[in-house]
Amino acid sequence: MNKTIKIAHHTISADSPAFIVAEISGNHNGDIHRAIEIIHSAKEAGADAVKLQTYTPDTITLDCDNEHFKLNRGTIWDGTTLHALYQTAFTPWEWQPRLKEEAEKIGLICFSSPFDFTAVDFMAGLNMPAYKIASYEINDIPLIRKAASQKKPIIFATGIAYPEDISLALQTCRDEGNEDVIILKCVSSYPASFEDINLKNIPYLREEYDCLIGLSDHTPGGVVAVGAVTLGAVMVEKHLTLKRADGGPDAAFSMEPAEFAAMVNQIRDLEKALGHSEYSLTPKQIKEREGARSLFVVRDIGAGETLTPDNIRSIRPAAGLSPCYYEEVLGKTAACAIPRGTPLEPKMFGG
Repeated sequence: MNKTIKIAHHTISADSPAFIVAEISGNHNGDIHRAIEIIHSAKEAGADAVKLQTYTPDTITLDCDNEHFKLNRGTIWDGTTLHALYQTAFTPWEWQPRLKEEAEKIGLICFSSPFDFTAVDFMAGLNMPAYKIASYEINDIPLIRKAASQKKPIIFATGIAYPEDISLALQTCRDEGNEDVIILKCVSSYPASFEDINLKNIPYLREEYDCLIGLSDHTPGGVVAVGAVTLGAVMVEKHLTLKRADGGPDAAFSMEPAEFAAMVNQIRDLEKALGHSEYSLTPKQIKEREGARSLFVVRDIGAGETLTPDNIRSIRPAAGLSPCYYEEVLGKTAACAIPRGTPLEPKMFGG
């Protein structure tokens, strides 16, 4: 795939280093200074971008405590209402210009997830360079259409998506003339278990939807992220907090800075190791071929003597004829005296 997408100053393609995003989400714990500290930690850990979430409790749900709005799906938030959860987790909109400015000042890209039309308008006013559609909004086609109409890259997670949801969301973007779409492999479970991840979906998604594919991950540690890059993920999104022990709605499935940095380093080392698909030797490998095997004289041979397995062998290093000629040279006649330890060459023997 030759698709290239540009988010702010960062170019993303199948051949580029993975775009690594630190999700701040609700890990600011209601303190803008903590949010700023997370941004700086993301930079130090090697992230390329930080991501916010643009909603208020009232733009994402209803302040109601009947059965429809109480969490009871086996989540870490069960027992509370949606409105109460989002009241704790949301990032005040008045912070977001400052957070974006702070990120850009230190060389990070900052973008966000909108959750309603007003959030899209707000993000447009901030000139956010991309719009990430969260898993639970995958079926909100009017929201996706409005975000896509901004003509900025669209990133959408597939954590609860059926194939038809992905197809419709993607087609909605394309109908708006927006082909800059990254689809994120995701499991909407917090934290997610390794058994549910199914990273082998990544090549399938790339082929099925002809899109760049990334990963939004909620498993512990960085192993899933590294594995995703091995399979072709061009983007990795992980939640970042300062300390899980500080608590917060998303702390349980967030990485601490040292863990995030270790993951980034592993991904960057892996990318060096992945190389390219064309088979060729590096200059170092070519040099090391000098240590391969070749044909040597292993016993003094007199002029006119026959070359036999007793006086010719395939041994290291590669200074003589290739061992592939071994059967051909046996039975040949030495054209001259050849001392033991001499690399065998064609001029040394006749028919």
